[in-house]
Amino acid sequence: MENLQALKQRFGIIGNDFHLNRTLEKAVRVAPTDISVLVTGESGVGKESIPKIIHSLSHRKHAKYIAVNCGAIPEGTIDSELFGHEKGAFTGATQDRKGYFEVTDGGTIFLDEVGELPLTTQVRLLRVLENGEFMKVGSSKVLKTNVRIVAATNINMQSAIEKNKFREDLYYRLSTIEIHLPALRARNEDIHLLFRKFASDFAQKYRMPSIRLDENAVNILLNYRFPGNIRQLKNLAEQISVIEEERSISGAKLKQYLPSDKDNLPAVIGRKRDTDFSTERDIMYKVLFDMRNDINDLKKLTLDFIKKGNIEEVQEEHHQLIEKIYGDKETKDHNVEVLNISQNSSTDKAYEFIETIEEDESLSLQDKEIEMIQKSLEKNSNKRKLAAKELGISERTLYRKIKQYNL
Repeated sequence: MENLQALKQRFGIIGNDFHLNRTLEKAVRVAPTDISVLVTGESGVGKESIPKIIHSLSHRKHAKYIAVNCGAIPEGTIDSELFGHEKGAFTGATQDRKGYFEVTDGGTIFLDEVGELPLTTQVRLLRVLENGEFMKVGSSKVLKTNVRIVAATNINMQSAIEKNKFREDLYYRLSTIEIHLPALRARNEDIHLLFRKFASDFAQKYRMPSIRLDENAVNILLNYRFPGNIRQLKNLAEQISVIEEERSISGAKLKQYLPSDKDNLPAVIGRKRDTDFSTERDIMYKVLFDMRNDINDLKKLTLDFIKKGNIEEVQEEHHQLIEKIYGDKETKDHNVEVLNISQNSSTDKAYEFIETIEEDESLSLQDKEIEMIQKSLEKNSNKRKLAAKELGISERTLYRKIKQYNL
């Protein structure tokens, strides 16, 4: 265990989590061999530390170590970067160039984001893993290299294989030994420890007192899921160290620097919205049914008025419902006048008003549809295109309905 602690200090690794310790022990054991290693884990968990440990504890430690970010190199130049090229191999190739596999001969090459490699490059890499052979771009000469390959990825390799984005045979050659680094949220005991270390480092860097969290802030920190893992935690500590004047950070202050939990919820995809309709007829029926519900609400409100006799409490609701149901001002004013029954008016008048509503409500959907089409045509001077747009249906559907109803 003492050797493990010394290793952590040497490579700046902080934490005492069981899974982290198990990962480091695995890296130490595999280091003396030449077995290919695949490091997996989410983005920001510190995967780049593992190949450094493996190289430093191997017999190749005095040879070169090169880290290559495969995702940052354009697809058109990745083969040249890894395997080199001959002069004149492509436009701009004015001289011979050695690739990383030739330069690193006898050492260790770390291929970060290996899952982003193009399929053509994967074929070349497989040949290096199988027999240590490669060819420069634009050359037919076979070259040999003796390198230890450690790769890393944050994608689901099995899923990439199923989608034909990554070769299955290459995956098994790379993952002779697979080392998984746990996400920060799985190392709950290490979160505050890491934060304090980062805060101390930034205090020295910017020559200011170190920030500290109160008890409430610590609880919030421990319960946050940190999708960006250690990288996000480090950025958080730096932001607060630079921006906040007060060195004691409360929970409320810490929350201002943490993205909302809603940002971490999965998006609902493919769910049909309530306002989606398969046909234009459904749209019109939805409007009619909504109008029917509004009229029913108006009836209930009026009955409450009759029973309670309290105009002041319900009159404003009357006005709002009338305005919602009727579009033009003249009709609205007329119906508001009907509703403005004085408190001393007879109940018979109120019931007469309800009977009028019920009589209107008894109209069939077809009659209401005809009425809506007629009003829209009149409003738009019988221009079918404008009327159809207002009704929310196609001009062809409107023409068919005009013919169907002899309008």
